[in-house]
Amino acid sequence: MKTTAALTMTAVLALSACTQADSPAARNFNTREAGAEIDSGYFGNATMNNTQVQSGQGHNMRVNLNQRFANEVNTMVTFPFNSTALDANARAILQQQANWIRQFPEIRFKVYGHTDLVGSTAYNRRLGLRRAEAVVLYLTSQGISRDRLEAVVSFGETQPLVVTQGRERRNRRTVTEVSGFVDGSPMLLNGRYAEVIFREYVASATPASAVGGGGGGGAAPAAGG
Repeated sequence: MKTTAALTMTAVLALSACTQADSPAARNFNTREAGAEIDSGYFGNATMNNTQVQSGQGHNMRVNLNQRFANEVNTMVTFPFNSTALDANARAILQQQANWIRQFPEIRFKVYGHTDLVGSTAYNRRLGLRRAEAVVLYLTSQGISRDRLEAVVSFGETQPLVVTQGRERRNRRTVTEVSGFVDGSPMLLNGRYAEVIFREYVASATPASAVGGGGGGGAAPAAGG
């Protein structure tokens, strides 16, 4: 009796195992990478994305750098009416931009010029471009290579921050953005994306030779800031 029950249980387990082995989940487990059922993707996609990021390819890296730029400095300066003059506040903002830009010699930037809605479209487009050129000129005076900066054909009056037909200083502005990599070659980074993003962190690391002290017994020098 016990033998019959044991044989019956063995048959049920075997049938169950066969059924599970024939299930879609089991077939996918046998033919796809581990974890594929969780993320519904293949390891190839992750490898491709990682390769693009590490080599500086693709749209996402530029977007990420531009987002960091916008988070850490003010990317916009404003202008008096019908003017390209940079006041003290604008120059202070551009000095912050220049300090940030100097940290990343691999990156190129574009400066977009805008105007308010007063005046003709053609005049405002020329005025917006002259504002962008004024910002580029100031950034170059702060030691930024002209090859890394581009004053583009302005948006003129077509993208107001504040929709009004009257004078509005917030619309009379330039916006600086990350546009790409020097020489048009994203491979210039050569897989050093993390080093670029976290350059100040890498620079602040204590050299291994300073850890534990040397024979002289003196304190190790502090990392530079």
